[in-house]
Amino acid sequence: MKFWQIYKEATKQQKIRWIKKWGLIASGSLVLSFIGLLLLAKLMGPPALLVPQTTIMYAADGSKMGEINNGGQNRYWMPLRKIDKDVIKATISIEDKSFYKHNGFDFKRIAGALLADIKAGSKVQGASTITQQYARNLFLTHDKTWRRKFQEAFYTLRLEMSYSKDEILEGYLNTIYYGHGSYGISSASRYYFGKNAEDLTLAESSMLAGIPKGPSYYSPILHEENAKKRQEIILTSMAEDGSIKKGKIKNAVSEKLTYVQEEDEEIAAVAPYFQDAVMRTLKKELNINTNSIQFGGLRIYTTLDPHMQEVAEHTIENRIIDNSNIQTALVAMDPRSGDVKALVGGRDFEESSFNRVLQARRAPGSTFKPFLYYTALEHGYTASTPIKSEPTTFAMADGVTNYKPKNFKNRYANDFITMAQALALSDNIYAVKTNLYLGPDKLVKTAKKFGIKSELAGIPSLALGSKAVGVLELTNAYGVFANGGKKADPVFITKITDSKGEVLYQHEYESEQVIDENKAFVMTDLLAGTFDEKLNDYTSVTGSSINHYLTRPMAGKSGSTPNDSWMVGYAPQLVTGVWVGYDNNEELHDVNDTGYSKRIWAYFMEGALKNKQILSFEQPEGVTAVTINPQNGKLATESCPVKRISYYEKGTEPVEFCDEHGVSKEIKQKLEKKEEKKGFFKRIFSW
Repeated sequence: MKFWQIYKEATKQQKIRWIKKWGLIASGSLVLSFIGLLLLAKLMGPPALLVPQTTIMYAADGSKMGEINNGGQNRYWMPLRKIDKDVIKATISIEDKSFYKHNGFDFKRIAGALLADIKAGSKVQGASTITQQYARNLFLTHDKTWRRKFQEAFYTLRLEMSYSKDEILEGYLNTIYYGHGSYGISSASRYYFGKNAEDLTLAESSMLAGIPKGPSYYSPILHEENAKKRQEIILTSMAEDGSIKKGKIKNAVSEKLTYVQEEDEEIAAVAPYFQDAVMRTLKKELNINTNSIQFGGLRIYTTLDPHMQEVAEHTIENRIIDNSNIQTALVAMDPRSGDVKALVGGRDFEESSFNRVLQARRAPGSTFKPFLYYTALEHGYTASTPIKSEPTTFAMADGVTNYKPKNFKNRYANDFITMAQALALSDNIYAVKTNLYLGPDKLVKTAKKFGIKSELAGIPSLALGSKAVGVLELTNAYGVFANGGKKADPVFITKITDSKGEVLYQHEYESEQVIDENKAFVMTDLLAGTFDEKLNDYTSVTGSSINHYLTRPMAGKSGSTPNDSWMVGYAPQLVTGVWVGYDNNEELHDVNDTGYSKRIWAYFMEGALKNKQILSFEQPEGVTAVTINPQNGKLATESCPVKRISYYEKGTEPVEFCDEHGVSKEIKQKLEKKEEKKGFFKRIFSW
């Protein structure tokens, strides 16, 4: 009250002086505030452009195999240079004609909008620039408060000070909402027209440019009449700007547009268990957080081979009867690189997302024996080493416990058999005797070398696969044999980029020589023997039921327990493991249950490698080939009815000729040479 009393009593000149004084103070304050605001904006630097975007997974051939998005919001980032020029022109023409001329605020347009609002008595015209809209989309809500408007202005300043006009326009076009869950021009062009944003026509571009003003009201799918009117306004505006010729308006308006609504495509159905494995790798091994995966717009390039995956799924679907509730798991890898080419973690992902390749642990049975026999090779055994196969009871060290393993169907040679025969026939007596002779702890150490991480125990039955392991780790361990003794860890992801193509992760391939190259090749030859009927004459080798399917060099081993059926094997360029059993660990029912794993493996390997080069296993220099009688492991003679080429490390090959079929020419010559080496006295007085 005092101030106004003094002001009223003041002279006119005093009033003018006061007004000037306070006006200068107010103006100065505003200028200083604005300068301070600019300095603050500059000091804070560029705002982080954290735009939720759809993450995409790609198969090894570049095809899209899956998407991860934010609750149905499809967002993809496309560089400005790839966006159709008509989209850019149409957007600028209708949203912000002076975009490249102003510094974030179009004051002339703001004044015009205010005047229009005053005349109408309500808000009828918007004046937001593209930069203001981009700031709002990135950082703010759409509520109409003075606080929000101030924040929008501040973010607009920061954007204009930190980014080029092209960067702002690119961001705007990639974040604006076009309705139906589509954010950004790339998602919108795919949803409405089923094409990339670089391939749009003028009619399509002008139609899309009109939608953001009211995504529901101007949706050509929901309200085509409204959308067409808006399209014509945009085309007219473009003609006024000189962006297009007037003659093009009529053609574009009359062009019949087809809306495909491409979001109905079920991309996630491709290899769902493999996608699950990719997600686990992202989180657990690469430590990428869930928000980055779901909203980061990542481009994840994987090792999946779509053809092999299709063969895997088709084989399982057609080899297991429909009314069975038995489960299965299959994983196929390139042993040279570790790349996982196909993965099926169960019969139906929708019914059960439990990934049996990664999560299940089951007893491997005889598929564990190759690690035992590799250990034996390290300790002086060869493919010809004989041990008697007969019913045997082993007295344990405690002096009380007895262990009595049995062969399948109680079939025994009741004679000496070679290690090659023991593996091909899956003889349990030979395996347990060998394990006890070597010491069970040696087998545990060997398995760890191959990459088996599951908990093992140095017990006699470990030779028969009594301790549970995972499908992936067992398959990868077999890959060491296939890769000449080198171990390559499983690979699901080769590269990750952000939405703009910047590489965030690149897998570096490496392998480690964990076992001897020569012994690895000898083991491959032994594992190839599981398909060779020459190795035995009293019972079938374990691969006899599927060897007629195989058309290329392969090696492998089957295994079974009362509850599990396995087949793991490889060609030089592909190693595959298959497990079949029941989730509740019930016993396998019949021969169908026990035979599934072998048939699935054989059909998959042949189908996956169809039209691929037929490769042979590469023989190292330290290995020699000799022709033997496979029934006794001795050098074959012309009298032997059955012969087989077998491989040995140089210096360990057999030197004794087979004499079971009469004295052959080779044996006579050998004896004569021995006699010639004796001195005269020794030949006369041999006693």
